[in-house]
Amino acid sequence: MSKVEAFLTPDEEQEIISAIRIAEKNTSGEIRVHIESSSEKDHYERALEVFHLLKMNTTKDGNAVLIYVAVNDKKFVIYGDKGINDVVPKDFWNTTKDVMQNHFKHGDFKQGLIDGILKAGEELKSHFPWQIDDENELSNEISKG
Repeated sequence: MSKVEAFLTPDEEQEIISAIRIAEKNTSGEIRVHIESSSEKDHYERALEVFHLLKMNTTKDGNAVLIYVAVNDKKFVIYGDKGINDVVPKDFWNTTKDVMQNHFKHGDFKQGLIDGILKAGEELKSHFPWQIDDENELSNEISKG
């Protein structure tokens, strides 16, 4: 079994997908999680590439957030599209990263991801509240590379 497959159990993956659904329930924003073993590229650059591969740059309001994890490299990136980056507090992504990192340091990857997702969802909700005509523009499934 690869490190990517062993990173989360199937039950943990379902809990993370549930957290995405909860986070997106009251917002037009979109959240995705992508997990892969490692990257030859700079992790931020790879996260940006995955963001585009997953077509996250096509959301109506530019309010998609990607949580990218390179398991073997022990690195992760939170990447927010222009619409969300323009309105969040200056230190928002760093404080979200800190919350996640505290869990990751103790090997609790599931809880770190869930807390990061829910924190991003709260911020999305405050800037991009759900509207009657909103639709889920992107899959909630965890993608793997």
